[in-house]
Amino acid sequence: MRGWLASRESSFLALLERAVYAHPGSPYLPLLRAAGMELGDVRRLAAERGLEGALEELRNNGVCATLDEFKGRGAVGDGAFDNPLIAGHYWAASGGSRGTSRRVAVDLTRLEQEAAYQALFREGFALAGRPFGIWRVIPPARAGLNNYVYQAKCGAPVDRWFNPYRAPRDLPNLRFAIFTAYTLRVGRRRVGGTRRPELCPPDDAGRIARWLADCRRQGCPAVLDAQAGLGIRVCLAALDEGLDISGTFFRFGGEPYTEAKAEVVAATGSTAACHYSMSEIGRVACACSRPQAPDDMHFMSDKLATIQREHGGLWHTTLGSATPKIMINVESGDYAVMSERECGCTLGELALSRHLRHVRSYEKLTTEGNHFLGSDLHTLLEEVLPRRFGGAPTDYQLVEEEVDGLSKVSVVVGPRIGQVAHEEVLSTVFGFLREQPRNRLMADFWAQGEALRVVRCEPELTAAGKIVPLHIHRTE
Repeated sequence: MRGWLASRESSFLALLERAVYAHPGSPYLPLLRAAGMELGDVRRLAAERGLEGALEELRNNGVCATLDEFKGRGAVGDGAFDNPLIAGHYWAASGGSRGTSRRVAVDLTRLEQEAAYQALFREGFALAGRPFGIWRVIPPARAGLNNYVYQAKCGAPVDRWFNPYRAPRDLPNLRFAIFTAYTLRVGRRRVGGTRRPELCPPDDAGRIARWLADCRRQGCPAVLDAQAGLGIRVCLAALDEGLDISGTFFRFGGEPYTEAKAEVVAATGSTAACHYSMSEIGRVACACSRPQAPDDMHFMSDKLATIQREHGGLWHTTLGSATPKIMINVESGDYAVMSERECGCTLGELALSRHLRHVRSYEKLTTEGNHFLGSDLHTLLEEVLPRRFGGAPTDYQLVEEEVDGLSKVSVVVGPRIGQVAHEEVLSTVFGFLREQPRNRLMADFWAQGEALRVVRCEPELTAAGKIVPLHIHRTE
């Protein structure tokens, strides 16, 4: 980690030379040349202003990409952002994390780097020796398998892997099932642990709560790695069934870990922390073991640089050569409170002093760990629903909010539309999502988790009196 941190600027310049200037198909090359920036110019700029200062200047001169462009919704396909330098040891899908089913290459060098983060995380929170469980979707979604690999690389077993999603029976999923079984077999030989993932849909959270209670009775509370919404379901199930899961540690990801969620976790006598990741680049920030907020995290400055723009928006740049995608001032679609703080935790001692908290999304719904991009959102609300049920685009809205610690999405239908069956509205929404492969897994997962509902009321207004397609009730 110290070596990676010491070589941030040189790593970025080497990446720029090999993956952009030496790669004619790079979408960044015409932007750099339009800004009058050859490699030597960028080197001089970094020497004069530092890495972040150079990136800020490049961003001001148009060397950047929006989230839609990066996701392949603009003039160039998302494949243009692929990293030409990685080996691509296997492929996964970003669908379990960002709502798209595009293939993402996985380089084992990156997993090794992120396993180092896992080792530091385990040390900082004193998690060694505790039973470890995962409640995440099996491949092609990447998060569950990656977290399994990180744990095994640290020399520790995964005792249980609960899979919340029943995948369709088809050839691609059969291939991934065989791949997953093989990986777990290798892991068992190395460190022991689970034989196979076991299906556990979101409405069966009580089964996991009972396992956690068993671990508690045996005197060694477990660690559960899960999307935040799923973890909260486990806590609620434990409270409903009167189960003692106190001492359990939850490692959350996939959606914001808010004060409301923290209250539910605390009610069970458990603790939790969260990381922040993106499918295309892996871990962005890791949990701080001496936090000032539930979602206080260390920004991983060894592999990334970020600049903040209007309203705290984050624009990321990759520094190393092992990430699946190349990012140079790419809009993340997220905003956060960013600060510098010496906290004294394990990560802080490595001079990772930049902290992020209150990470939220601008134009993505983030529910049960799945995301729905703004461009699809506009099509649904401005074309699909008005065409099916009448009215105008301003009669429809999606509202994201927390209900009892769980993220929910309300499909708001204005009263002037007249009588509509709620089931038909939801069927139309899910039908639209399932028409597109990039949203299919997300639609199935939302349906299984009952994350969507219909509400009949006037759409919410902004402070300026506007009706926006997505309204998010934010907890500041």
